[in-house]
Amino acid sequence: MVGIGLTLGLTTLGSFASGWWSIYKLKKARYLLDTPTSKIRSAAQGYVELYGVLKNGVGQLSAPLSGEPCVWWLFSIDEQIRSGNNNKRWQQVEKKSSAALLCLNDGTGECLIDPVGAHVIPMTKRVWYGIARHPRKEQLRKSFLQSMLSGVKRYRYTEQRLHVNEPLYAIGDFFSRGGGGDAFDLNASQGALIREWKQDYAGLLRRFDRDRNGHLDQQEWQNVRDSAKVEAQRLHRIRSSDPAQHYLRKPEEKQPFILSSYGEDDIARRFYWQAILGACVCIACALGAAYIINTQF
Repeated sequence: MVGIGLTLGLTTLGSFASGWWSIYKLKKARYLLDTPTSKIRSAAQGYVELYGVLKNGVGQLSAPLSGEPCVWWLFSIDEQIRSGNNNKRWQQVEKKSSAALLCLNDGTGECLIDPVGAHVIPMTKRVWYGIARHPRKEQLRKSFLQSMLSGVKRYRYTEQRLHVNEPLYAIGDFFSRGGGGDAFDLNASQGALIREWKQDYAGLLRRFDRDRNGHLDQQEWQNVRDSAKVEAQRLHRIRSSDPAQHYLRKPEEKQPFILSSYGEDDIARRFYWQAILGACVCIACALGAAYIINTQF
């Protein structure tokens, strides 16, 4: 009876979990298809979809395992371990990804992308094997058979990369800085300047202590505030004259943040198939639970 109850609980839990997973994948696909593609130059602030080409805007990286030049990388290292009855399985021992900003150009402008928190689907993926935890160039030349016959620990290396001049589909939270578009709080900027000047109080006295008595009276403090106001306005004008810089990051809401070498339709199709698979598992688990109830209770 305990075994039947456990099986019923597992099938019920599996039905709910797979149903939730199916709905989640379906929602992600709808987000992609319902969000129109924007141009960087005219994109609205907020959740947007962009499509362009990766550029080497913030420096070239080298993938840690292969040493290949790229603009983004993710790697994992799995160790083959032995369990009972001489069974072998892979256990992940290390996984890392790069956090450097990506640069996307769509012909109308450039957008810097923070990849942290993104679901990245790259075109380049490489898997190979070796006998050291971190492969070296000479170990990259070892064949699969050589490592099989070595009699020592075996490792599996998986590396994914994005490269310059590859196409990139991106959907996430878009915002701009500079170009006169930033909100300007004069009082806050004035106060920040005064606090900065106070850190060098001797210099503040040299500039504003007109009667040289070692302290600032009410009129002299007013002069400080007036000068800070003028300086804050001058700095704002300088920043506003700079061209706007655009950024894409992970949304604060529960919206998909996806970076992919493949197009929108390919990704949405993948999510739809995953949703269908989840729905099939959900139905199968529900039927299994119904069968147990009808036959055992």
